[in-house]
Amino acid sequence: MSNPVFERIQAEITENPVMLYMKGTAAFPQCGFSARVVQILTHVGVPFKTANVLEDAELREGIKQFSNWPTIPQLYIKGEFIGGCDIVTEMFQSGELATTLADKGIAPATQG
Repeated sequence: MSNPVFERIQAEITENPVMLYMKGTAAFPQCGFSARVVQILTHVGVPFKTANVLEDAELREGIKQFSNWPTIPQLYIKGEFIGGCDIVTEMFQSGELATTLADKGIAPATQG
């Protein structure tokens, strides 16, 4: 049985090397945890795409089933589920996030 929400998620995480499912948008996060992950990704300087789960109830439930992870935000790098706010924060503080991005060939956007 095909699941259109799962298909959409798979397409998004395939097309966007850094994909963040969050509450709100990068410009206007609507939860502190989502805001923190946006701040970290912005600080690291990598381009990333976001999807606002508050605009789409099917997506909000679907992403939790897709990843088997109960909370939002959820970060994917090159199609691989990384984790939520706490994991991303720990990875950022330890330097592991930068290493993971570099290992997957995602370079910070050049400062223009």
